[in-house]
Amino acid sequence: MTEFLLDLSEQLDHILSGLPALVPELVLAAAFVASIFSGLFLDRGWRHATFTFTVAGIALAGICSGLQLASPSTDNLLFGMVLPDVFGQYIRMLIAVVCLLFATFVHFNPDFTSHHKKTADLYSILLAVNIGLNLMAMATNWLMAFVAIELVSIGSYIMVGYLAKEARQTEAAMKYALFGAVCSAVMLYGLSLVYGLTGNLDFTSAQHIQGLSAAPPVVTGIALLLVFTGIGFKLSFVPFHFWSPDVYQGAPTPVTAFLSTAPKIAGIALLTRIFYAWPENSAPTQSLYLMLLVSAIATMLLGNLAALRQNNVKRMMAYSSIGHTGFLMMAVLAYSPNEHAVLLFYLSVYALMNMGTFILADYIESRTGATEVTDYKGLGKILPVAFVCFVILLVSLTGLPPTAGFIGKLLVFSAVFSKWQASADIGLLVLLITGALTTVISLFYYFKVPLNAFLRKEETPIEAQPLYPNLLWLAALITAAVLLLGIFPYWLVDLF
Repeated sequence: MTEFLLDLSEQLDHILSGLPALVPELVLAAAFVASIFSGLFLDRGWRHATFTFTVAGIALAGICSGLQLASPSTDNLLFGMVLPDVFGQYIRMLIAVVCLLFATFVHFNPDFTSHHKKTADLYSILLAVNIGLNLMAMATNWLMAFVAIELVSIGSYIMVGYLAKEARQTEAAMKYALFGAVCSAVMLYGLSLVYGLTGNLDFTSAQHIQGLSAAPPVVTGIALLLVFTGIGFKLSFVPFHFWSPDVYQGAPTPVTAFLSTAPKIAGIALLTRIFYAWPENSAPTQSLYLMLLVSAIATMLLGNLAALRQNNVKRMMAYSSIGHTGFLMMAVLAYSPNEHAVLLFYLSVYALMNMGTFILADYIESRTGATEVTDYKGLGKILPVAFVCFVILLVSLTGLPPTAGFIGKLLVFSAVFSKWQASADIGLLVLLITGALTTVISLFYYFKVPLNAFLRKEETPIEAQPLYPNLLWLAALITAAVLLLGIFPYWLVDLF
């Protein structure tokens, strides 16, 4: 009994010693509890109370992450499960920005504000998902990664079905939940195989890497493929992308914007940690490298080619998001340990472009009811500011100057090209060619928006419904940031 008490005391001391590095998550947890009580008691007298607590909690957590950049942790905390290093702090801050944009998007969205459920519960879910995203980005243990992915997934299921009042929305929520449950089960089975091969779940430990290397390559490959089913579900890369077009189309637009941005950022961070925790020439690394390479090429091709055939704006952007996932995986393959600038710059720019695009799509739909690209005919003259911003963001998503998207893609292409020159790996050359080809392809479906908005006329006149321009101003600020970062990229690059 005495030995048990001593062991318990040591474990508690270990946990308490790591809590200062997890202050952002503690702030989010406190904000989560405050948001629940606010939704129950304060919203009746002050209807913006929960929104205020949520924004304050997320902003404070982001600020705490920024302050920790001065003294980042170099040790794994919570018994080797998380590592809040410099890379983790930057990802935390970026996730906080996306969560703030999402909360603001929901706050000004007519569908959410007019719905009988209101938004208090959704803000509480957002705070819980934010904790999961942070833990996913800092995880160094498969168990922590699984728990974080599940925390994000469960919150995401609720978000998708939050406003379910049509069959299409209910179908989207059911598909998401069922597909997510299957992927989680497959991932858990893969983790059992990995644990059987290695004897531990710390993917940064030497024992773990030795166990994977000692196993037959086929067995290691199968185990890793099963494990990466869960990560692939969050990133929606091929072949785990099937759920995203239907879910993105059926979910409320703010939720679609969030799901296509925040989980991808955390998932890419986790993928980067795993890939670069293992020795470069080890058998597990080679298996993982081959899987990522093939999946990145297939994801870019399928996402962009499928987007060409889409007429629904949200569905088109869903396939565009799949294509960008492939490009993000390309950035992971070009990443160099302790050199975060290229990957973090592209993640930051992608977050701004994607959120801004969906904000404008929602604003246009709320004003005119247009959900199809062909419905945009002649709307450029009716909503000039919205469509000018929309076109600029689409130009940036394509990767054309003078936008931040151009700089981001240029940096990624340069990093991959340098790595190909150093290694002469034919796979990297194919990746480069595929990235360039799909960038050209994306121009054709993005161009359909300005083509219809400015160059085609609607036979019947369209009347825009009055709406507060809050979302438009938010999108305009994001557009300005994308332009400024395209002209002065060092403002952001130098921070990393």
